[in-house]
Amino acid sequence: MCKRVSAVIPAFNEESRIADVVSEASRYVDEVIVIDDGSSDETANVAARAGAEVIRLSGNQGYIAAIKTGFRKATADVVVTLDADGEFSPSYIPALVGPVLAGEAEMVQGHRDVIPRPSERFLTWLANLKHDVGDSGTGLRAIKTNLARSLEIEGACICGVLSLEVVKGGGRILDVPIKLKTTDKSRKVAWFHIRQFFLLVPWLWSKL
Repeated sequence: MCKRVSAVIPAFNEESRIADVVSEASRYVDEVIVIDDGSSDETANVAARAGAEVIRLSGNQGYIAAIKTGFRKATADVVVTLDADGEFSPSYIPALVGPVLAGEAEMVQGHRDVIPRPSERFLTWLANLKHDVGDSGTGLRAIKTNLARSLEIEGACICGVLSLEVVKGGGRILDVPIKLKTTDKSRKVAWFHIRQFFLLVPWLWSKL
């Protein structure tokens, strides 16, 4: 019996981009699950018309709540996370999934050619002081579904904490180099990275 792959795509007000992401991801996975994180536009309807299974959250609960909802809903052996803004190309999915299905790693991350925000680069550097976790803030990754469901992911975002939790559970992590696609989406200041710093620091003294 062939292994199957689920794609989980958190989305918030991405009606202009989500259809292309869903359509392209569908070429490489067996199911596409879009978690509509309280959008006020047509994101959910557009995603559904593009062929995704859509789960609507009550209100904007944030990225972590969205992906954890997707992990619970996924039916495949491996789950891939993608951003809804089109910055990550789904064409990288086979390269991410391959090592997981081959038993070479429990999680494979898309290591970005550019990490846009200085605060995110700092958090990534900080996490790597504890363990070699590569691009721990990337939104493109493949992970064994049973492992994904076991993660608590306590934090203001996934930066550092998700990857370190995988390591703590005995998971092996690999990075695959990827290039970000240019989008017209503006970047807001990620003030939550300040809070993430204080959530990540205790991991430096934890025993992995």
